[in-house]
Amino acid sequence: MARPTSKVTKVEVEGPLAPFAAAYRARLQEFGYTPLSIVVGLRQVAHLSCWMQAAHLTASDLTTTHMEQFLEPRRATKGSRACSFQGLMALLEVMVEQGVVPERPAATAESPHVMTFTQFRVYLLAERGLAACTAGAYVEHARRFLEACPGGGDVGDLSAGDVTRAVQREAARVSIGSSQYFVAGLRAFLRFCFVEGLADTDLSAAALAVTGRRRSSLPRGISAADTLALLRSCDQRRSNGRRDHAVLLILLRLGLRASEVAHLSLDDVDWHAGEILVLGKGRREDRLPLPVDVGEAITGYLRRGRPKSTRREVFLRALAPVGPLGRGGVSSIVRSACRRAGIAPVGAHRLRHTLACDLVAADAGLPEIGELLRHRGIRSTAIYARVDIATLRTIAQPWPGGETR
Repeated sequence: MARPTSKVTKVEVEGPLAPFAAAYRARLQEFGYTPLSIVVGLRQVAHLSCWMQAAHLTASDLTTTHMEQFLEPRRATKGSRACSFQGLMALLEVMVEQGVVPERPAATAESPHVMTFTQFRVYLLAERGLAACTAGAYVEHARRFLEACPGGGDVGDLSAGDVTRAVQREAARVSIGSSQYFVAGLRAFLRFCFVEGLADTDLSAAALAVTGRRRSSLPRGISAADTLALLRSCDQRRSNGRRDHAVLLILLRLGLRASEVAHLSLDDVDWHAGEILVLGKGRREDRLPLPVDVGEAITGYLRRGRPKSTRREVFLRALAPVGPLGRGGVSSIVRSACRRAGIAPVGAHRLRHTLACDLVAADAGLPEIGELLRHRGIRSTAIYARVDIATLRTIAQPWPGGETR
């Protein structure tokens, strides 16, 4: 039976946006929108074009501010679901590619540090080799630091006292672990400012270390029954189910991080050698053997579930606009599977712990576990030694004056 389509198959766009209607339709088709959604998007563009014509605006005048001005009264009368800012952004992208509007607006006076933060992010990614999520967190730390400094946070006027007070404020507000993370980002930013000549003095040493013990709990996985329930919760008759099943298997069998699954590319899977290339922390590349069940799950999704797209990421969103899942999308798959399976919600990293705990239970050595999890040093793997409580009891020393418990 043919899939039903909208009875309205053609929308006339008049006014300044008329020349871009065909390209906009093609862009929505490329993003995986349904015919009905494309009709709705074109109707919105037609209304926007009429609004611009009444306001005596040309196509080259269109900005995101104009789009918000157009949508605001429509949201009040038609509701937010009938007003898609994301759809209009796709139109703006088409117009940028055709050279009608500038690629991006210039930084405004309200954000004097935008260029500094942009350069800092590039420095972290290119020079320090940090992951994108870590670089983003460091930039956020720098932004929060400068906003709290007197006088708007002019980098050239900073003092050691400003840095020390920022660390003290953070330590009083959040946990020890979060404070230490803030200090790491702040030190990186202050070193960057000195290296780039934005500051005459390297103030990174003024960001004193935050001492104290973090709460250290045992790494916990999930039970074999919960693991089976997670996998069975994926309806492999549907494209979403095949995708989710493949993602869960990769997390459970290979111990990948959520960001590593999200960044997995079609070019990273070597089907002939039966290997998978993983780009991990610090741009480290590792080749892992591809288990048969994981390979079958991936091929099942690629053949009968993955939307048509020119994107090279293996796992894509099911709903338009079609694009990569992202780290948050992988975590969302795990949480949704937990709800379907009726088990306590866990994050994607708990499945990585599950693999390590299973290896400990199978008497695997720490070097082997560290190699599979791609740890940089044995200290990162040593936390799993505490999971084997039975073995630890055999080496525990008697407590003076009492029996070993």
